Amino acid sequence: MLTRRLVIAVVALVFAGHAVAQDKSIVVASTTSTQDSGLFGHLLPMFKAKTGIDVKVVAQGTGQALDTARRGDADVVFVHAKPAEEKFLTEGFGVKRYPVMYNDFILIGPKADPAGIKGSRDIVAALSAIKTKGADFISRGDKSGTHQAELNLWKVAGIDIAKDKGPWYKEIGQGMGAALNTASASNAYVLADRGTWLSFKNRNELGIAIEGDKRLFNQYGIMLVNPEKHTSVKKDLGQQFIDWLVSSEGQKAIADYKINGEQLFYPNASDSGA
Repeated sequence: MLTRRLVIAVVALVFAGHAVAQDKSIVVASTTSTQDSGLFGHLLPMFKAKTGIDVKVVAQGTGQALDTARRGDADVVFVHAKPAEEKFLTEGFGVKRYPVMYNDFILIGPKADPAGIKGSRDIVAALSAIKTKGADFISRGDKSGTHQAELNLWKVAGIDIAKDKGPWYKEIGQGMGAALNTASASNAYVLADRGTWLSFKNRNELGIAIEGDKRLFNQYGIMLVNPEKHTSVKKDLGQQFIDWLVSSEGQKAIADYKINGEQLFYPNASDSGA
């Protein structure tokens, strides 16, 4: 009888160990830009090869990604809206924010350029011209980092877009890829992150209208969801992912991701003030 119990106990331990090994995975709530640009497709196989950890990405706008993390439905959040990220930390939902990388926003528009803005580096003047001329503009309208950046730029331009928008301003409530597709189909202007634009194929008559304004800087940060708020958070596995991204190996992997020879993201984990 004792031998039988020992056998049962050993078998139970083996199955338990197998279940733990099978569940070596984390959920990362992240922006649509990191997914749509192909960055995760480049990074995650390397991370898994090194650690054996599977990363399941929930790609949403930054606001939705942070809400997913607030509910405890993610272990890590990787987004690009610093004020919203700092609020998330202040509320106690995140442990620490690490800068990871940056790129920039660009204003995409039809080659015919109905607003007459192409070639300028002044994003504020460009948005003012779009409003004045009633040129079609696609807004993500999804509380994403890109959407928040867009709303802030209208504000800097002295435009209360909630009050001043007309039929020319269309909110779609969808991600970056969908916004670019809508702009392509309707020959409209749209604010995009450069990474998603470089990987976007369905351009039709669209091209870059405005780039290079320092107000278009786009920083990405990563945070572990606070396990004291949600005991389901896999803090050790999640922290391994963060540590790898900000390590020299992870930073090099980010820098090495290019499309047609053009770099999409620039690592800056060492810049703790970013």
